[in-house]
Amino acid sequence: MVIPARLGATRLPQKPLRLLGGQPLIIRVWQKISKMNLGERCVVATDDEKVASIVREAGGDCVMTSSSHSTGTERVAEVAAKPEFRAFDAIVNVQGDEPYIGEESVRGAARMVTSGAFPLGTSAARADANIFESPAIVKVVTDNAGRALYFSRGPIPFLRDEADSPKRIPLTLQHIGVYSYRRDALAQWAALPVNPLEEVERLEQLRPLAAGIPIGVAITNEPAATGIDTEEDLTRANELWQTQFAGVSA
Repeated sequence: MVIPARLGATRLPQKPLRLLGGQPLIIRVWQKISKMNLGERCVVATDDEKVASIVREAGGDCVMTSSSHSTGTERVAEVAAKPEFRAFDAIVNVQGDEPYIGEESVRGAARMVTSGAFPLGTSAARADANIFESPAIVKVVTDNAGRALYFSRGPIPFLRDEADSPKRIPLTLQHIGVYSYRRDALAQWAALPVNPLEEVERLEQLRPLAAGIPIGVAITNEPAATGIDTEEDLTRANELWQTQFAGVSA
């Protein structure tokens, strides 16, 4: 299990260090994932000593990585290539801004790879009608075998006729910020050049998809918890913490 975290986010500066329920966001994510006990190790991958220090003070395992990575997957690939991690055949990446991600979502993504069905995996939840017009929510459509066809910030599939609106909802899934990789597929992904689709959508998973590497999508019955990308997201996340986790400080 690897949780990539960087301080260079532009929409929410210093994101890993911002507070959620009185603790840095990266600590809340690490606590959540550690309690799942899904892998032999759970490490935070970062390029900043402030983040590393906070994680270690909390009792977590942290790996320093290059500051040149443009995506979380590139950071995870650096960790996986280190000698102490080369024995792991399957790697799971939970994004460092997903403090409310559900265990079923993480297990489902991992199972896409550990079952041998796909070289890459992720998770998604059933979509609600209100997500289609929100560019902050990533949508995915799949084929009949559960393989991702496309991810987009736009409303997919396109609604040509308003009468077909009810038909679109079961066709679309809300993507959840977790990835699993077979070791060779992770290295292949990280070695690929940036794809134009990835550039325009700002979605890293379009890089392997455009290269023809299959991504299996596990459909979870849990409600989709959106990540924290903006000040508004952080405010909502803290409000949720107050209502659901009041009194929890560590």
